[in-house]
Amino acid sequence: MSQGSKAEVLILGGGVIGLSCAVSLLRRGTRVTVLEKATVGAGSSWANCGLITPSHAPPLAQPGMVAKALGSMFRKDSPFYVRPRLDPALARFGLDFFRRCNPRDVARGLAAKAALLNLSRQLLGELIEREGLDCEFAAAGLLMVYQTEAGLAESRAFDSALAEHGIEIQAVAGSELRRLEPALCEGLAGGRFFPIDAHLRPDRLVVELARRVREQGGEIEEGCEVHSIAAAADGLEVATSKGLRRGRYGILALGSWSPRFSQQLGLRIPIQPGKGYTITVARPEAAPRIPLLFEEHKVAVTPWASQIRVGSTMEFAGYDTRLNRVRLEALWRGAQVYLPGLVPQNAREEWYGWRPMTPDDLPLLGPAPKIPGLYLAAGHNMLGVSLSTATGEILAAQILGETPPLDLTPFSPTRF
Repeated sequence: MSQGSKAEVLILGGGVIGLSCAVSLLRRGTRVTVLEKATVGAGSSWANCGLITPSHAPPLAQPGMVAKALGSMFRKDSPFYVRPRLDPALARFGLDFFRRCNPRDVARGLAAKAALLNLSRQLLGELIEREGLDCEFAAAGLLMVYQTEAGLAESRAFDSALAEHGIEIQAVAGSELRRLEPALCEGLAGGRFFPIDAHLRPDRLVVELARRVREQGGEIEEGCEVHSIAAAADGLEVATSKGLRRGRYGILALGSWSPRFSQQLGLRIPIQPGKGYTITVARPEAAPRIPLLFEEHKVAVTPWASQIRVGSTMEFAGYDTRLNRVRLEALWRGAQVYLPGLVPQNAREEWYGWRPMTPDDLPLLGPAPKIPGLYLAAGHNMLGVSLSTATGEILAAQILGETPPLDLTPFSPTRF
């Protein structure tokens, strides 16, 4: 894109959220340019576990959650870890999170999150079929497995609320687990199967979305880092590492980097980078057939045709770029409790990514109040892939003056 040309919509960020917004706008005949500081999908979109999970509608902020977090946060191999440091933004995030750990906010958050997840799950299947996206998508469901009776009992807390929002749960007795997934060990307490869930290869998804953006006439500028955003007489001006870019509208889809623009936008963006890890290995002979989540150890395992991925953990350590061996090894130990045939051999990739976490577990979707024409699509927490398609449709509807597909009040960028 030359400095003299002007896109109708500038999309700041080439991850799964930005690319999904681009595809939705291009389908409506809108000219789009995507600005990405590295390569498409190079951030958290690339090597996450690729799970599509309406099952994850309950918010993270729940009664008793803070006590659990405090009990484990100083163990370096804990699934949840906060690096001790003076960080006012993190402290405020924690306080906001704590304030939402009450039944009323939990019910509101679950309802909003379920509506967005269900919509996105429906739209994702339609998008993959319509656009012919080759991303190893499989509607195989998700099996949550529990080692103890106490863990299994605790998992039932939201059954009625999930059912109310159309999310089916099938109870699986411990004696039936290996019939559903033979790779599991004996002696487990039981499980819960969510048939609505699905999975895909996230790296393939972003590559395929980028392909469709280009095929439909959209432009993607890689190696183009955004420095500042300002209102102009006829739209927006975005200063980048490659010069000034202009657009009538803009979408801020920078994930965990979005808070860096809070001052320019005159808006509080309470996103914290929650670091997650994954390990990808060649598919072993004893690989599971369906995606698994071991809730008590906070470990997910996703199988694909040629490889499997083990991932999860939540580390609040700022923008730390190191691969923490302690946390990677904890992933393997947690997985092997349930999958004895899984061994850390033939590792193809060890990876980390920063999840854009918000205190209420909901994204920021909508206009930035002080810069006309700029919209936010940020703060998707651990569910960027799951929520990507609905986000694209919502942002396209807002920009083009269409009626959004659901009530956007819970996702307002000004709610904080």
